Amino acid sequence: MPTECRRFVVLALCMVAAVSRSTAQSTEAASLRTPTGTLAGTLQLPAGAGAHPLAIVIAGSGPTDRNGNTFGTPIRPDTYRQIADSLAAHGIATLRYDKRGIGESRAAMPDERDIRFEMGASDAGAWVTQARADNRFSTIVIVGHSEGSLLGMLATGLAHPDGFVSVAGIARRADAVIHEQLSAQLPPALVAQSDSAFARLVRGDTEPNPPAALYALLRASVQPYLISWLRYSGATEIAKLSVPVLIVQGTHDVQVAVSEADALAAALPKARLVRVTGMDHTLKLAPATLAEQLPFYSDPSIPLAPELVSALVTFVAGVRAHR
Repeated sequence: MPTECRRFVVLALCMVAAVSRSTAQSTEAASLRTPTGTLAGTLQLPAGAGAHPLAIVIAGSGPTDRNGNTFGTPIRPDTYRQIADSLAAHGIATLRYDKRGIGESRAAMPDERDIRFEMGASDAGAWVTQARADNRFSTIVIVGHSEGSLLGMLATGLAHPDGFVSVAGIARRADAVIHEQLSAQLPPALVAQSDSAFARLVRGDTEPNPPAALYALLRASVQPYLISWLRYSGATEIAKLSVPVLIVQGTHDVQVAVSEADALAAALPKARLVRVTGMDHTLKLAPATLAEQLPFYSDPSIPLAPELVSALVTFVAGVRAHR
C-alpha cells in the first residue's frame, strides 16, 4: 500500500474512533460525603455534547443496591441499571447510588439505634444539591421507586429538583401496609399485638415488650427508626409538592396495589398518572400472580416495560428548569 494511502487509512480510522467515542454512553464513579461516611454511586451519561437532563434514582426498601438488586438474596432484576441504560439511549443522564449500609456505601451506616427515616431523604437531597453545581446537567428530576417514592417526596421538599417521579409508591402510612401484610400471614392474636405496638410508635412512644415472634420487626434498636418513618404518608407529602409530578404504577404489581397510585393522584390532582398494564414491582411485563412473577425478580435479561420507559423519557425530557 502506498504511503499516502496508509496515512489516509490511519486518519480515517482515527476519525471513526473519535466519532465512536463522542456517540457512546459513558459511566463514571460518583460519591457524596455525609456526616457518617461516603455514599457511592454511578453517574451514567448519554452520548453527545451539551447539558443533559439528569434523573436521580432512589432505591426501594431493604438492602437494595444502586442497580436494583437485593444483597444476600437471589433478587437481581437489575431494574435501576436498565433504567439508566434506557434513559441514556434517549439523551438523559442518571445517577444511581448505594444506600447507607449497602454495597460501596456500607461504611456510611450509623449504629442502628441512630438511624432515622429522614436520613435517606437528606442523602437524596444532598445528591440533588451536588448535581446542581455540575454544568453537564440542564435539569434534575428525582425518580423514587417503592419506598424511594416517599423518600423522594421528602427530598424534593428539601432540595427542590425540577421534577419528581413516583414509581410503585405507597400513599398510606407504613403501619397500615404492615397490618395488611401481617394479617395475611399471622394469627389474629399476634396481629393484634403488632397493631398495639404500632399504635404506640405512631404516638411517638416505644414498645417495651414487643412479641418475641415479631422481634425482627419491632426490636428496641429499630423502634426509633420506625417512629420517624411513621410520621409520614405518601398522600400527605405528595400534596405539598409544587414541581411537576409523574406517578407510575403497574397493574400486576403484587407488592403495591393500583389503589395506592390512585390515592397519590387524588392527593395531587395536577400530577400525571400512568398505569402500565401488566407491569410488576420489578418494572417488567409479567404474569399476574406472585408465583408466576418470581423468575422476573432474578432475571436481569428481562427488559423494562416499554410504556414505563416511554413515560419516564417523556416526563424527564419535558421538565423545565425552575431555578
